[in-house]
Amino acid sequence: MGKKTNAILAFSTGIATGAVLGILFAPEKGRETRDKLSFQLEKYRARLLELSNDLIAGREEQGSAAKTEGQRVIKDARDKAERLLMDVDTLINEINSKKEI
Repeated sequence: MGKKTNAILAFSTGIATGAVLGILFAPEKGRETRDKLSFQLEKYRARLLELSNDLIAGREEQGSAAKTEGQRVIKDARDKAERLLMDVDTLINEINSKKEI
């Protein structure tokens, strides 16, 4: 797993653990505890969504960079092959012209 994936997993585990402990050891009335817990969980949910979007965007960027690099390598190889073909044609023409003499 990558660092971001581990961070998201740890973050999610922390949220769940905090929620359970918050409910078990809450000194306030049930309604107040649920309201606070609901508010905190919504904040954590938003942060988790943000982190997961960052993770997805990071993978897309890596894929896009790899694709771009692959296209560049293919273009370079194609250019070199065309130059080699032109050199071969030139050599063949030179050889043929020397045979005619």
